[in-house]
Amino acid sequence: MKPIPFAKADIVQEDINIVGKVLESGWLTHGQYTESFENKFAEFTGAKHAIAVSNCTAGLHLSCLAIGLGPKDEVIVPAQTHVATAHAVELTGAKAVFADIELWTGNILPKEIENHITKKTKAIIIVHMAGYPCRMNEILEITKKYNLVIIEDCAHAIGTKFNNKHVGNFGITGNFSFYPTKQITTGEGGMVITNDDLIANFIKKHRAFGIDSPPNLRKLPGHYDVIGLGHNYRMTDFQAALGFQQLCRYKQNLNRRRKNAEIYHGMIKEASLDLKYPPLNRDASYFLFQIFTGSTKSRQRLAEELKEKNIGFSIHYARPIPLMTYYRNKYGFDKNDYVNASRYGRLNISLPVHPYLKKVDIERIVDVLKENQSKTDRSK
Repeated sequence: MKPIPFAKADIVQEDINIVGKVLESGWLTHGQYTESFENKFAEFTGAKHAIAVSNCTAGLHLSCLAIGLGPKDEVIVPAQTHVATAHAVELTGAKAVFADIELWTGNILPKEIENHITKKTKAIIIVHMAGYPCRMNEILEITKKYNLVIIEDCAHAIGTKFNNKHVGNFGITGNFSFYPTKQITTGEGGMVITNDDLIANFIKKHRAFGIDSPPNLRKLPGHYDVIGLGHNYRMTDFQAALGFQQLCRYKQNLNRRRKNAEIYHGMIKEASLDLKYPPLNRDASYFLFQIFTGSTKSRQRLAEELKEKNIGFSIHYARPIPLMTYYRNKYGFDKNDYVNASRYGRLNISLPVHPYLKKVDIERIVDVLKENQSKTDRSK
């Protein structure tokens, strides 16, 4: 049976040819494609600045450093996300404070943010899970009330909007990922957007060791100063070329993802399947199409059936961050903490939604969902 991959990169021969030309040029970093990619990304998102970095985690870390986080500070993050969201906070010496999430979007619950605010709270990091926008109107009210900084983890959210505004523009920074399974990929890679000149300047310099000027602006080769303790968080120029090419045609990719999500919704509704999933949102970017089974046993059975039928899938994420060994040992969380995040982790399955997916593929996937539902009903 022909495999249906969970993700498929939108890379065509022209992209490969351009990457080859960059490699042949010998100018592999700080090149023209990095600047072109940044400019195009800023235009696409409507941000004033876009800064290419080595990955989304690097962008989050630089964002935390840019707002001056340190050991006396606390930052509220969702309990259900990739561990990178919390790591970026902890790497500054600040404390990650976890808030529960909303079922079934996976996004942070605004009321949970307010429940965890203390005198030490300096910022929150929100995550637009699976490309589904957070409830920004409520979150902005809270951050304004308590004078908190917002950092946006947009790793899943290229193309996601809230009230016609691209996510990443609500906080001091928005941080995007170009990991291989993402909507746009550069292998590894990321982008930080911001509308704050000082934050942009900080991130540009601190992604490259804290050096005050890039090679193309130096009067003499090797003549520069170091203004701070920076990192090596740069993107290569051949990665930027690959990302730039995909971004130029990303609107078609995005439209196809949204159309595939709409097809899923229609087919699942027509089949009257006992599944939970977020309501259709045409402002979501649909990095993933997530469904939630009725039990862990049902999820396990479905996973086995999908694997047997050569259908790719994943789980995002099986265990809440506070219940990971590092955070559990450090802060003493209990297994009964974060009820929604735990339930989300136990029941979710991420299905393919990439632009190369055809309607017949979705029909095949939904047929497996029907079979799983039938077996679940018979076992009751």
